[in-house]
Amino acid sequence: MQKIRNIAIIAHVDHGKTTLVDKILHSCAIFRDGQETGELILDNNDLERERGITIVSKNVSVMYKDVKINIIDTPGHADFGGEVERVLKMADGVLLLCDAFEGAMPQTRFVTQKALALGLKPIVVVNKVDKENCRPEEVYEQIFELFFNLEATEDQLDFPVIYGSSKQGWMSTDWKQPTEDIFPLMDAILANIPPAPIEEGTLQMQITSLDYSSFVGRIAIGRVARGTIKENMPVSLVKRDGTIQKSRIKELYTFEGLGKVKATSVSSGDICAVVGIEGFDIGDTIADFDKPEQLAVIKIDEPTMNMLFTINTSPFFGKEGKFVTSRHLRDRLYKEMEKNLALKVVETESPDSYLVYGRGILHLSVLIETMRREGYELQVGQPQVIIKEIDGVKCEPVETLIVDVPGEVAGKVIELVTQRKGDLLIMEPKGDLQHLEFDIPARGIIGLRNNVLTATGGEAIMAHRFKAYEPWKGQIPGRLNGVLVSMDTGKTTAFAIDKLQDRGRFHIDPGTDVYEGQVLGEHIRDNDLVINLTKGKQLTNMRASGSDTNVRIAPAIKFSLEESMEYIQADEYIEVTPQSIRMRKIYLNENERRINAKKFQAQ
Repeated sequence: MQKIRNIAIIAHVDHGKTTLVDKILHSCAIFRDGQETGELILDNNDLERERGITIVSKNVSVMYKDVKINIIDTPGHADFGGEVERVLKMADGVLLLCDAFEGAMPQTRFVTQKALALGLKPIVVVNKVDKENCRPEEVYEQIFELFFNLEATEDQLDFPVIYGSSKQGWMSTDWKQPTEDIFPLMDAILANIPPAPIEEGTLQMQITSLDYSSFVGRIAIGRVARGTIKENMPVSLVKRDGTIQKSRIKELYTFEGLGKVKATSVSSGDICAVVGIEGFDIGDTIADFDKPEQLAVIKIDEPTMNMLFTINTSPFFGKEGKFVTSRHLRDRLYKEMEKNLALKVVETESPDSYLVYGRGILHLSVLIETMRREGYELQVGQPQVIIKEIDGVKCEPVETLIVDVPGEVAGKVIELVTQRKGDLLIMEPKGDLQHLEFDIPARGIIGLRNNVLTATGGEAIMAHRFKAYEPWKGQIPGRLNGVLVSMDTGKTTAFAIDKLQDRGRFHIDPGTDVYEGQVLGEHIRDNDLVINLTKGKQLTNMRASGSDTNVRIAPAIKFSLEESMEYIQADEYIEVTPQSIRMRKIYLNENERRINAKKFQAQ
């Protein structure tokens, strides 16, 4: 009997997956006393820590009662669904985490559907029962209903449920009786998750993730499905399209705690990292040298959105970034495609531009943010949804949108969503909030979050997930106001900003370098206005009382990368450099903009 359990932790974003993994690592004493660990141990890159979300799935393992438990922490956002879909292949069971107040959210449904379809055994953890207004029993009913609707098998419907609080570090079978530790959950894992089966025969192992080391290059990570893999063993690499390359394994590692340990052989059921295989991709199979057999290729949902990535052509080009040419941009995008399965890069007619297809705005913005931190300069266009023709009908992606808002502002939210062709399906009270569910075209969600947060004073909780392709819903109104565009290149002056404040709200402060064609703010009307913010006050050698008024300027409204992506229109780009994010018109000169205006109206 093999003493290995492989589990993936799945949940909606922010329901406590990474915190739970922290507690498991601490409880199973993989740190020596007094070792500095901090929180959210697995969210180890800067972007994950800043945003408080998991972007890339991670593997760790702990020993509990002489059993090795391999734990896979997965992302919660729908945009990183590709990451979840492929790592579930390594697991035999899942811990489905659910917030005791929020209940089953859109992403809970998405990941649960994937796990049940793979036949994995679930354990449900109702987390955060220490929150006020929590409703653990209702949430349990809700999850049972969800499993039933997703056509779970009898065995899957007979799931154990554990209540607790990962933050406080306890788990129990009864939420009214807190315990001292999380061992009831660990016991439930040993009792309910089947041990990794031992499959005899020739070697089969599917590559489900990659790692990279500057010493040994790319490392393949996956679970050995059949047979045994050994150091120095000659193997065949079966590519996704069925072609076979001969190769040899140089080194083998298994996961222990947060790190990897060198191994001479790994038998079926365990997760390992392989060094020495060249030219592999995710989804390839490492198989027997003489009789290679391929495992079923991982299927990933299609992307629903694309954006144009192009080199930076603004007057400030090359001032801040290290990588600025189209060759740099191309190499980086193709490198990303190797490990980011849900991403697709398509070349355009122009050698400097690429269409990048992704799951949503967050998926693409994380890529852009990572690139700018690495020193790239680039420009991106307005996000576009992918339109398909199904049986001769023009169809677009439709999403399920869930909004929880205070009752008094629910009307405003419904109005905003229905303006964007959303249909209200469910409206019910949930604690002291109103729970609203809509079907809305993916186009309608672009730019909606800002408006909803403004209308609700920042109190709305929004979540959405892809539902299906449905017939085109018609025209959706875009941005209501025009923008203020710079007429000149130079430094902005407080005097000029003060005098033009009645024309709109600005995105920039005094003393900022701007160029002709840059978007400086939002106009109060629906047309674009060209203004000069670089003009200083005319000084004379005469003093006059009354002419030296104080300058009072409203604070600039600074947009994050996602907000900028949702804000821009078809005739605008976002210029992204390591230090700045600027919005600009595609045609910087006003006369050129007028000549080309018709091009963008058609869109």
